[in-house]
Amino acid sequence: MAGGIATKWKVLSGEDDWKDLLEPLDIDLRHYIIHCGERAGAVAVVHEPKSKNYRLPRYLKEHLFSKVGLQSGNPYKYAVKEYLYAAIHLPSSIGKSNFVGFVAVTTDEGARVLGRRDVLISWRGTQLEHEWVVDDDTALVSASDILGSNNGLDPLVHHGWLSYYTNKDILSPHNKLRSCRDQVLDALKKVLEEYKDEKISITVTGHSMGAAMATLNATDIVCNGHNKLTDQPDKLIPVTAIVFASPRLGDKGFEKVFSGLENLHVLRVTNDQDIVPTLPLNGEYVPVGKELRIDSLKSSYLKVIPQIDVVGRLNSLHDLEVYLHGVAGTQGTESDDFKLEVNRDLALVNKYIDLLKDEHKVVGSWWTEKNKSMIQMDDGSWVLDDGES
Repeated sequence: MAGGIATKWKVLSGEDDWKDLLEPLDIDLRHYIIHCGERAGAVAVVHEPKSKNYRLPRYLKEHLFSKVGLQSGNPYKYAVKEYLYAAIHLPSSIGKSNFVGFVAVTTDEGARVLGRRDVLISWRGTQLEHEWVVDDDTALVSASDILGSNNGLDPLVHHGWLSYYTNKDILSPHNKLRSCRDQVLDALKKVLEEYKDEKISITVTGHSMGAAMATLNATDIVCNGHNKLTDQPDKLIPVTAIVFASPRLGDKGFEKVFSGLENLHVLRVTNDQDIVPTLPLNGEYVPVGKELRIDSLKSSYLKVIPQIDVVGRLNSLHDLEVYLHGVAGTQGTESDDFKLEVNRDLALVNKYIDLLKDEHKVVGSWWTEKNKSMIQMDDGSWVLDDGES
């Protein structure tokens, strides 16, 4: 583990817009980006439609990080404070909520390692079949209700993700009274109040759809002053979003609102030839934030993906673990070299796909619940039990 994070956290969080840290990629920043990516991948949702727990968390909040492998040997200790649920206005989804993220905060041990009390908000990518409808709803609509405007210029954003962020559902136990936005802002307020006398930061992360949600959430926090303390209005808490494979969220009006905000910094990690960061293809969409480009295809540890295998290339180059492998080894956009600078287990590359060369002896797509969560009862019968209670 790199040892400079505690003293360099403001710089690593984009205080200077990551000047001189990206080419070559600073070793402490490598560690920090990977840390954020691992939390982006920690939102464990039940995605088996046959399950009574479909769309809901697989694990209890207090068990999440140990269950997803982020406790043992991991110096960045967090405790989950709140799970986040979003509603989709579809006939098949009425009365049902979707677990999409969490709000966590560093423990005392984690705060010492990171140099401050960090509030971390994580958003997952598309995992449920009906969420493709959210992604495909690419119409640009006004976000002025939550973001205001910039000199009268209306910020337009992706309709699907804005709706997912703000929808309520009166028949849902999780979204009846509060949208996903309400939940995350309420949780943030409580945590900031609890630790108001300490050094605090707000970090938002996400992958794919979750990256777009993270960018919207981070912008919302700063735009509406949710990074300020009620009794210390002059204490502005820095907000940083480190996101992976992010599609574009809004138009030039949104970009102007985003760019006019202080104490907001966004680092977008993009993998060359991953098409998702170029989406939606509507020419009115523009990217925001600072870009860190990597190219995982330079890695000698990975199989060659034939150009003709379009689906295989898309799935592999968009995979979050492949992104983190790329961050661990990138030597910059101008270099064809790839050297692992972070001691990160190679087996993680094959967590959900099969991309490591066979010589490394790691089975593909190895991350799965035992027996796909089928549990044998005392009478010998088997039942599906995939959610803690």
